[in-house]
Amino acid sequence: MSKIKLTKGELKKQRDSLKQFRRYLPTLQLKKQQLQMKILETRRELQKVQAKLNDTEDSIKLWVGLLADESVNLQDWIAPEDVITDSMNIAGANVPVFKEVTFKKAEYDLYLTPFWTDQAVEQMKSFVALKIECEIIKKQIQLLEKELRVTTQRVNLFEKIKIPEGLENIRKIRIYLGDQQANAVGVSKVAKKKVEIKAAMAA
Repeated sequence: MSKIKLTKGELKKQRDSLKQFRRYLPTLQLKKQQLQMKILETRRELQKVQAKLNDTEDSIKLWVGLLADESVNLQDWIAPEDVITDSMNIAGANVPVFKEVTFKKAEYDLYLTPFWTDQAVEQMKSFVALKIECEIIKKQIQLLEKELRVTTQRVNLFEKIKIPEGLENIRKIRIYLGDQQANAVGVSKVAKKKVEIKAAMAA
């Protein structure tokens, strides 16, 4: 705890600071709650997308052995051309939001490629897009958790340090000023008594 001046000016300063801390604290607590709720919501969203990704992967496993055919190379058709994201501000944290993945148009000879190529390309594209979406949602959670840590630190600072410290400083200053006032009254009474005694002796 830093040393404080035991003056009326310092008392006003401490009171003003305490008022500010008490005004900001509910806002920080609300922000903390919003972040906690959003993190839970985003984790649920990740679970849903992860489940879709697992289902798609299971479907791919059923025919992936067909890719051993060297005449079919899906790599060029399933490589992402662009990942489109947006940005959203959630309780002070800017997080990326997945929109879509674009792929190069698959151009191949329908007569020279196996009949299952179309479906394979679409499933692989879906798998790649879901994987990218999962990574972006994980990034959201990471950024929200970072913001939550900072906000929690501030809430703790106000609740456990700044507000109790302010109350203690105000208590100390008020006791000191009260003692000073009592001393001044005592000194005044003694001086008055001396004056009265001198006046009585002179009479």
